[in-house]
Amino acid sequence: MGVNLSKGQKISLDKEAGTTLSKIIMGLGWDAVKSKGFLGFGGSAPTIDLDASCLMFDEQNNLVDVVWFRQLKSKDGSIMHSGDNRTGEGDGDDEQITVDLTRVPATVKSLVFTVNSFTGQNFSQVDNATCRILNGANNQEVARFNLTTLGSHSAQIMSKVYRHNGEWKMHAIGEIGSGRTFNDLMPQITPHL
Repeated sequence: MGVNLSKGQKISLDKEAGTTLSKIIMGLGWDAVKSKGFLGFGGSAPTIDLDASCLMFDEQNNLVDVVWFRQLKSKDGSIMHSGDNRTGEGDGDDEQITVDLTRVPATVKSLVFTVNSFTGQNFSQVDNATCRILNGANNQEVARFNLTTLGSHSAQIMSKVYRHNGEWKMHAIGEIGSGRTFNDLMPQITPHL
């Protein structure tokens, strides 16, 4: 099990993994909060459609490319999205974004991972939301960040993976926001670049 990150915490991915990482997987998992039925029986859970996105920024903090449910692969081929999970059902990661760090263009300084509720539900209806980074070579968890923050927000800036002094680091951002897609979070993302 990887390190449990706190909001604002920064780590070296290579140091936490104990090796130089060439590929990482950002996994997003969540469940819908189950409502209680009559006398605690027959409860149900609504369908929650959370969407993970990866935004690529250059040294001048310009948006270079975005990988999300409408574009499952970066133009340079270094980042791939597993596809849209519209329910959050099942165990483990509900959506994954795989990043080949060796293929990310040298002009890209940072990768920002966001989560949005495309259908508009807020996080008071979401349970067990996590963002985790896996070593893509062996699927071992490097770091985990708990995203479950109940409230009326419908989006979150999860984390940033960025280059610093020749290595990749991770910053657990955890800033809440509102909006159906990453576009709605752009004003909040900019200060974190």
